[in-house]
Parts: sequence; C-alpha cells; structure tokens
Amino acid sequence: MALSNQTVGFVGCGNMGGAVLKGVLDSAFTNNNAEKPPPISNFIATTRSEASAEKLRASIPAEHQSRVKVVHGQSVEVMRDADVVILGFKPFMAQDILSGPGVRGALAGKLVISMLGGQPPENLADIIRSGTPGDVAEPFLVKAIPNMGAPFRQSMTMIETPNESLPALMLEIVEWIFNQVGKIWYLPRELTDVGSMLTGASLAAMTIPIEGLLDGAVAEGIKRPEAMQMILQGLKGLTAALESGIHPAVLRESISSPRGCTIQGLLTLERAGTRSDFADALINGTRHFQQPKK
Repeated sequence: MALSNQTVGFVGCGNMGGAVLKGVLDSAFTNNNAEKPPPISNFIATTRSEASAEKLRASIPAEHQSRVKVVHGQSVEVMRDADVVILGFKPFMAQDILSGPGVRGALAGKLVISMLGGQPPENLADIIRSGTPGDVAEPFLVKAIPNMGAPFRQSMTMIETPNESLPALMLEIVEWIFNQVGKIWYLPRELTDVGSMLTGASLAAMTIPIEGLLDGAVAEGIKRPEAMQMILQGLKGLTAALESGIHPAVLRESISSPRGCTIQGLLTLERAGTRSDFADALINGTRHFQQPKK
C-alpha cells in the first residue's frame, strides 16, 4: 500500500462518520499548505437511504464536492472500490452488513477501521470470515472511536493498540485520519470499553450539569444565550487550569473561600451525591459495552 492517493470508503456515514469525513476535508484540504501531500485524496460514502445520502451531500462544502462520492445501499461496492474502509454504522448492524455476499473478497488485505463501540476487532473478523467461504487474505482491522468533537477538529479518538502484524504504512494512515480531527490516544484491548465511554459517551453526560447551571442562571435573571457564553468561557478557563497539571480537588479548594458562595454550591452537590452519579454513569455505560452483542 502506497502512502498517497488513497481512497477512503465510509460504510455507514451518519453522525460520527459524517463528522470524521467533514473534519478531515476541512483540516487537510482547505487552504492546504502542507509540504507533504496527504495520503488520502478521495472519499466514498454509503448511507442506508437516499434521504440520508442527500443530507450528507448537502453538508459537504462546494470546494470538496469533487473529492467525495455519496451513494446509498451500496456497502459491498464501497468496500470493493476503496483502499481503506471505515465502518461507521450502528454496532448491532455488524452481522447483517459484514456477513453479506462479497464482503470478504471486497475487504481482503485492506485496512478496515472500525468505529463500532463494543465490537472487538476479532468479533468483526469472525463475522467477515463466516460470510463467504474461500481462501482470501484477511483484512487488517483497527478499532478507533472518535467523539463529538470530530467536526470541530477537537476529538479525542481512542485507538485500540494494534497487533504487530499491522503494516507501518497502515498505522500511519490511521493516525493521519484521526489526527486531522483532534488528538489520538492508544489503549490496550482490556481498556477500550472504558476508554470509549470516557472519551465519547460520557461527554454527553457532561451536558446535563451545563443545562442545570443554565437553568439556575435563567432563574436568577440572566438570559440563556448570555449565560451560555459565560459558561463556555469558564469551561475554557477550567480546561486551561487542568491542562496545567492542577488536580481537580486542588482547583476546587483554591477557589473556595471561607463562608463563600463557591463552597456553598459545592456542598449542595456533595449532599446530592453528584460525584458518585457520574462515576456510576461511566461504570454502567462500560458494562453495557461488555454485554454480548446480538
């Protein structure tokens, strides 16, 4: 596999697949002044319905339209025509899509990147292998789970540490794709489920306290859009402080004055058991990942 002019095929290009696609296009092909040409030059994406395909086409900026072909209901054709395949459909659909006629041959010897949470690469390999009998090369499967920051190029993508058989050029392509939409982090197989929750699903849970703070601000007289802007800037400051190495508990203590409003707010949350609720959310989500998939 040459590290240039590769075509990436998205099998399933909904919210997350579309986010990665648009993030890569924006990062790598908008006013691109990089000295080294990108390894990817073209994209194919297939969706389940024509309506979804039209929605995806409409979301791609005009300057990138020539690089992207969007179809629907053509999973095997996209697998066959692409050099690199990204699986972006729902995890429960893996059996139906990957065991179909022609899939094993279409994926033979190719780099296949799975964004399917809770589906270990070896499970996907078994499904692909069971679909069509024959002696063909196995695909190289890598699991990579980006998060909701991908369309803004602020994702933290969890990548399952690949085995040593993965060619170096393929690993370069995996890293290149997800570095375009943020940062990457490698985790061993036994930690990929909790890593997926921590970098992905748990971020949705963080919107709940934000909404609560907004509600409180509105109740006390601040308009919601203005409160949102204040919170967003506050979150940027919090991120900067934590990135500097300050422990969350130390940060809380440093801004809690005797008889102050901060400590009163913190005591309210502690009495409600809020911290353990978030811990339980992460644990329960991880255990759901680990349940057998039908």
